[in-house]
Amino acid sequence: MSDLFAPREPEDMAAKRPLADRLRPRTLGEVSGQEHLTGPDGVLSRMIEAGSLGSMIFWGPPGTGKTTVARLLSGETGLAFEQTSAIFSGVAELKKLFDAARARRMVGRQTLLFVDEIHRFNRAQQDSFLPVMEDGTIVLVGATTENPSFELNAALLSRARVLTFKPHDETSLEELLKRAEASEGKPLPLDEEARMSLLRMADGDGRAVLTLAEEVWRAARADETFGQDDLFRIVQRRAPVYDKSQDGHYNLISALHKAVRGSDPDASLYYLTRMLDAGEDPLFLCRRMVRMAVEDIGLADPQALVVCNAAKDAYDFLGSPEGELALAQACIYIATAPKSNAVYTAYKSAMRAAKENGSLLPPKHILNAPTKLMKGEGYGDGYRYDHDEPDAFSGQDYFPEKMGRRTFYDPPERGFERELRKRLEWWAKLRKERS
Repeated sequence: MSDLFAPREPEDMAAKRPLADRLRPRTLGEVSGQEHLTGPDGVLSRMIEAGSLGSMIFWGPPGTGKTTVARLLSGETGLAFEQTSAIFSGVAELKKLFDAARARRMVGRQTLLFVDEIHRFNRAQQDSFLPVMEDGTIVLVGATTENPSFELNAALLSRARVLTFKPHDETSLEELLKRAEASEGKPLPLDEEARMSLLRMADGDGRAVLTLAEEVWRAARADETFGQDDLFRIVQRRAPVYDKSQDGHYNLISALHKAVRGSDPDASLYYLTRMLDAGEDPLFLCRRMVRMAVEDIGLADPQALVVCNAAKDAYDFLGSPEGELALAQACIYIATAPKSNAVYTAYKSAMRAAKENGSLLPPKHILNAPTKLMKGEGYGDGYRYDHDEPDAFSGQDYFPEKMGRRTFYDPPERGFERELRKRLEWWAKLRKERS
């Protein structure tokens, strides 16, 4: 609740506050882009209905409403609101906040303590929250843009629920622009193409889209409408021609895959960086490079899969922007690696054969015979233990008899696969003899 005796901000000064600040939602229902949390069936809405809040960690990118939602929660539950930032606070500041919260608790009022950038506190500072969380002195709401699993203590995480704030999509950003136009009483002076570019510039950040809109209004003269080139000139920022859910997204990931398959490291790196610059999720790119490693390289260079998985782990560990270098290294590695789709085609052929031939029984000589009945049926008869054979290779046939010998994997002539090719030739000879 607001303090009735607090000094009121002069109206002319209130009008000079940034647009993003003037348009802060006043209720949870006005929060856009986080319906999974603040909508009628959202997690936070249900907590308020239940009349009980627990400690929480708000995890999400900038401009998604973490601070605003924390303020609204305190207002809708009657908790005293205290805010601090890990950038400016230390143990002494935290102790003062805890003492004030204990004093309120003595008169029957709980405190919601909002800590921005909570991941910047060290381990000892994070541990200082534990006692006041456990005894109910505070309801902690921490905000972070970093992965809580890596940046926060396990003890703190065990006492707080992690809620994920999503980047704004095009729909919610457009909703914010319309709300801004209603507040200003005039349309944004942009044509349709420029308006779409402004939405892309915001890159999922609600605060950014309102700040950009404010810059446009400041620059526009009476009856002036800006096109896309004018917008780039005004805000000194260029929007990537890319849409993470439409054609631009699929076109560029396809171009990256084809460039890697074509062993062009320069083009591969170009498309990778274009997608990163446009705001693509780096973990999506990691997943696609893992796919390239198994589809287009396979056993021609088994290390390709290891390198791509290591790049994913490195990005998880380092975060942005340092982690992107690991992605670049993996991209160049798989682009320059020897290529083979032998595993890919072998898998498809084997899957087709599995579906076509049904549930055929494996040959009896490779089946175990734990009972007399099974031994009497011939299970295990004639099995040769490969380790006891010359070169540890018996050359037995392992396919179901009704199916016959099949060849799915045709390896390239490289390294250890040369020996495997000899064995495949042996099995081909055996199949010919049986036929």
